[in-house]
Amino acid sequence: MRIGELAAQAGLTTDAVRFYEKVGLVTGRRLPNGYRDFPPETLPWLHYVRTAQSLGFSLAEIARAGERLSDAPDQAAALSALFADKIQVIDSRMADLAELRAELAARVGTGCPLRADEAESAAASTPRHGLGR
Repeated sequence: MRIGELAAQAGLTTDAVRFYEKVGLVTGRRLPNGYRDFPPETLPWLHYVRTAQSLGFSLAEIARAGERLSDAPDQAAALSALFADKIQVIDSRMADLAELRAELAARVGTGCPLRADEAESAAASTPRHGLGR
């Protein structure tokens, strides 16, 4: 399938398909006339890529997952494990954001939020953010 047809069926632009090809998510071959030709299984893969992106997966994560899924004997179980792993990453990020929010909230109203002397003791438990230090 040529790039224009693939892009139209996938709901993408040809530039997006070219980008996915550049980063290694899809592979096409060049015809003698220079046109890109993609195998039929590229279309469902692009739908998967779009869905995974909407679920918060980065392109690098999608590429790694694609490798894992292609080797998995039970793709449903492999996807469930992948989703469980992503939930753990999200939970960890949410905890980090809650700590950051608490640190920022402690600095509100201190006069100089970047030197919040009063907030130092409250923020000392989260020194990795480096604000005012």
